[in-house]
Amino acid sequence: SPYVQAMQELFRANTRSREFPAHGAKVHSVAWSCCGRRLASGSFDKTASVFLLEKDRLVKENNYRGHGDSVDQLCWHPSNPDLFVTASGDKTIRIWDVRTTKCIATVNTKGENINICWSPDGQTIAVGNKDDVVTFIDAKTHRSKAEEQFKFEVNEISWNNDNNMFFLTNGNGCINILSYPELKPIQSINAHPSNCICIKFDPMGKYFATGSADALVSLWDVDELVCVRCFSRLDWPVRTLSFSHDGKMLASASEDHFIDIAEVETGNEKLWEVQCESPTFTVAWHPKRPLLAFACDDKDGKYDSSREAGTVKLFGLPNDS
Repeated sequence: SPYVQAMQELFRANTRSREFPAHGAKVHSVAWSCCGRRLASGSFDKTASVFLLEKDRLVKENNYRGHGDSVDQLCWHPSNPDLFVTASGDKTIRIWDVRTTKCIATVNTKGENINICWSPDGQTIAVGNKDDVVTFIDAKTHRSKAEEQFKFEVNEISWNNDNNMFFLTNGNGCINILSYPELKPIQSINAHPSNCICIKFDPMGKYFATGSADALVSLWDVDELVCVRCFSRLDWPVRTLSFSHDGKMLASASEDHFIDIAEVETGNEKLWEVQCESPTFTVAWHPKRPLLAFACDDKDGKYDSSREAGTVKLFGLPNDS
């Protein structure tokens, strides 16, 4: 397709990946602010870091300390570029403001938190823990509005773009859909033969994608709730997904030593692959341009092959930068 050719040409001229020191241990999660000026990362070293994107590099702005355990996932407010929230194994979530570099709120939760998302209207934060409890927290009052205990392994959670449905991927390969805010079960879709790990909605609101332990990425029509196509270029469980800002590219990653970039509409054509030396835990497209942030399980070979590097990477930089 013309789009694939145009993007391949662009990546041929912008094929560089650069790494930026972020943490003292492995990076679990990276995410861009809604305006794309900042990138945040969360790490096993119990901190979050925030970088400013300046031209073609990331400049570290701050390191955010306070959690007593690993920061497993983080996300930004959907429309306020100054606020982000972190989920930690220390049984809290923390909301941070990059203007004051302070923690605005620490919310105690019942278990060790592993996944978190912010509702598209900015009013609610959902956090899931290792005991498969999802807590819905009012983003203004910082109080719990609802709590749901599930009888299955909850992996990743997300609202749809319209904010009226809540999706969970589970250990039995299903996608569970609840009405929101009522949290009544609407549907359970058998999506994969094995563990359904991650879920992402495209910015255009047309599709969502799920990644599974069967190494497949499946693409779903949001309105029809049917699977439109599958991407099968990875060999290992799909850990992380991200749609590009225009909804036309889908990046997926696993323990394979590359990140697959697929064209969403045709799917069978490989648009690009980003080479990595080790498994990739997290990928995130920039909200306005074809720039991909990611983090791998890299070892710091220079000094000690067992020490984790804790770097954040950017792909899509000009070859001459």
